[in-house]
Amino acid sequence: QLQIVETGGGLVQSGGSLRLSCAASGRSLEHYSIGWFRQAPGQEREGVSCSSYRDGSTYYSDSVKGRFTISRTNAKMTVELQMDNLKPEDTAVYYCAATVQFQCAEATRKGGGFYDYWGQGTQVTVSS
Repeated sequence: QLQIVETGGGLVQSGGSLRLSCAASGRSLEHYSIGWFRQAPGQEREGVSCSSYRDGSTYYSDSVKGRFTISRTNAKMTVELQMDNLKPEDTAVYYCAATVQFQCAEATRKGGGFYDYWGQGTQVTVSS
């Protein structure tokens, strides 16, 4: 069982940047598709981005496309989400999740279906 931890959240001014990292207790994430999700108070969980296992394909929601970038480290130990040009509407708790499914775009777009392991989240707050 993976123990997923997200780091990098915090308070940032509108237009600023943050980089979130996802790791799993010293275990490689090489054999998992990794998704990033967010949930704001009163809102449903939203799929933000994912990186598919094996083929390296990526997915971005329309709301973050062009501003966020998902990537894997050279050692395949972590998956990062670089968030640029942050907006107040990006404020949410951000979660990293892992799945053994080869593809992740559809599950991420639909809010996290078929993901097997979840972190506890990291708060991202963007001020106006």
